[in-house]
Amino acid sequence: MTLLEIKQLNKFFQKGKEQIHVLKEIELQVKRGEFITVIGPSGCGKSTLLKAIGGLDTEYSGEIKLDGERVTGASIKQGVIFQEPRLFPWLTVERNIAANLPLTDIEVKENVEKLIKLVRLDGFERAYPKELSGGMAQRVSIARALLRKPKILLLDEPFGALDAFTRSHMQQALLDIWKEERTSMVFVTHDIDEAIYLGNKVIIMSARPGTIQKIISIDLPFPRKKSTKSFQEYRQLVLKEFEKVEELELIDSAGI
Repeated sequence: MTLLEIKQLNKFFQKGKEQIHVLKEIELQVKRGEFITVIGPSGCGKSTLLKAIGGLDTEYSGEIKLDGERVTGASIKQGVIFQEPRLFPWLTVERNIAANLPLTDIEVKENVEKLIKLVRLDGFERAYPKELSGGMAQRVSIARALLRKPKILLLDEPFGALDAFTRSHMQQALLDIWKEERTSMVFVTHDIDEAIYLGNKVIIMSARPGTIQKIISIDLPFPRKKSTKSFQEYRQLVLKEFEKVEELELIDSAGI
């Protein structure tokens, strides 16, 4: 069943007297429980698309519907995770997850405790952000978003600032969370291997103005191994589409 539906989405930025076409005729459907990854050249509008879905940017033409209702602004239905965890430095892990919800409420307290276990932060309930690693801090921000029970979780390069080892660990942790919660996810990344490793589908976007160049379904069981022949075949398929994007960009810049 379709959860997210985007129709004829166009987005322009005003730069002085010039209008820059950022997103062009985006058409996309995301089913309940799907894990979608989005990749494309820098500046193609990946993050802009995510902000529009999250209701953080409503200045566009076209339509975005979430669970049958038009998105008109930010709400608890859309959880958003940025590259930086954006935690409150003066609050503990459990208080950061609860945020504006009272831990004195038994149900809130129980849900926070459940999420702390889910993101593997047992024992760090009363730790402060300065005492956490980058990966741990990002897990706190994911737990905070999940506490509100969003219909969809939007992740904008959440592991981009992490080292390779921590990034690999976080990829698996996120998959564990997705398998447990079955929350629909849209994950923006620059990393082709990450996109294939995580996604049920990989959305490949073209250079600006960003369009959906190709949607590739990844028919591989979890857990996935990047060294396998089948994984590398998908990698070559995605790379081939990227080459097409680069060729079109060169033709456009040359005015051919």
